[in-house]
Amino acid sequence: MTDLLIRHATAITVDADRRVIEDASIAIAGDRIAAIGPDADLAGRAASAAEVIDARGMVALPGLIDCHSHAGHGLVRALGAGDTQAWFGACEALYAGGTEVDFWAAEARLALLERLMAGVTTCVTLLGGGADIYRTDDPAYGDAHCAATRESGLRTVLAVGPGRAPFPLRYRRSGGAADEITFERQMEVSADLIARHDDILGRRTGICLVMPVYGCPDRGDGAQGEVRRMTDAVAALRERHGVLLTQDGHRDGTIAHARDLGLLGPFALLSHSVDLTEDDIVALEQTGAAIAHNPSAIMSILGRCPVPELIERGIRVALGSDASAPDRGYDMFRHMAQAMHYHRRHFADPSVLPPGKALEMATIDAARALGLEADLGSLEAGKKADVVLVDMRKPHLTPPDMPLHAIAHFANAADVDSVIVDGRVVLRGRVSRTLDPQAGIAEATDRARKAIDAAGLGGLRREHEGLWRTARNPQGRRPA
Repeated sequence: MTDLLIRHATAITVDADRRVIEDASIAIAGDRIAAIGPDADLAGRAASAAEVIDARGMVALPGLIDCHSHAGHGLVRALGAGDTQAWFGACEALYAGGTEVDFWAAEARLALLERLMAGVTTCVTLLGGGADIYRTDDPAYGDAHCAATRESGLRTVLAVGPGRAPFPLRYRRSGGAADEITFERQMEVSADLIARHDDILGRRTGICLVMPVYGCPDRGDGAQGEVRRMTDAVAALRERHGVLLTQDGHRDGTIAHARDLGLLGPFALLSHSVDLTEDDIVALEQTGAAIAHNPSAIMSILGRCPVPELIERGIRVALGSDASAPDRGYDMFRHMAQAMHYHRRHFADPSVLPPGKALEMATIDAARALGLEADLGSLEAGKKADVVLVDMRKPHLTPPDMPLHAIAHFANAADVDSVIVDGRVVLRGRVSRTLDPQAGIAEATDRARKAIDAAGLGGLRREHEGLWRTARNPQGRRPA
């Protein structure tokens, strides 16, 4: 039986043979792809299909996968107008301050709406961030994000875990009182969220653990005894539940240190990872850990992730947005193009990171990094029916003779016409069938303004005169 038949698309399958099928059809039964091939071979299914989509002039892609982002960031976009110290301070004030569940629920719906409109069907997102502030003081915040994910029809792997030592951490309630949150409390909340929400292929919500990045002992980075205690507890919880582990912000020796702490394995996904040492790269080879590369992030300005070199040494590298603040969003097409130019400029070589590899990093390589390559990341019979249709009937995508180049170099989120997840059409003709855009935007705007004003941060919304007529932003500073 065929529930949905997509006809006459150009299918970039990203399958084992990397087939590009012109005039293709994709037959979907339930939540899986039943068949994919030339329309002439599958046209007979149209008579019995419950729904048929005529995709002439469109390219069909696997659902895009964003392997690193942050919940909460959608409501603090551009705060500080390029002053990164002020932006990090705002994150700390808001994330550990008086933001209630409605703030986090509104931000989740906004972020999911942006992903939906951009063809991002699966995302790894940390429940907070900034300076390692995670909303694991209470399970209500994770519950709200998972509820929004299920409402949207997309998939989210939500990263939860402890903040940065020393403990206890102080989280202020909206009434002004402060709670002291222990490491044990954050671990209890994380375990509870795993037990109730970790079902990425079934309910489309997954839970993984996050652990702050610590430097090498000889740098005096924190109390090493407390770090070891945290590491052992996080590793034990991860092993007990078999979930992924992610870390945000590796650089210059910290991957080797994480290996020495016993944190790494094929289940580990390490973001940013700039200015790596040879020992860091050996640690990746030894443990099988994967990298989430974020070419549009500030950390990729301050250092470089050696992506082509890692790929050539057999290390899994996926693409992440690091979205959606302070200065970037969830448009994975932009991040693909950014990745190609970023590394080509470094080597002064336009042959580096060809467009097919850039697309793989947002599809099948990302699925491998999450251990989900048997179900996601390519258009193949038997895999989950996560399909994105990109409308190529645009001036910037014309002529459509080389669809891979057009997608990787010229497409953007606004070109996404339709999105199917688990065989369900969630976006058609750029109209959402799950989330209400106007309601979501209004709710997010209201929650953001109230929270920012209540925290006394309204001044960070001003775009100052120094943004004009000068080669450097006088208020822009490197983060600590």
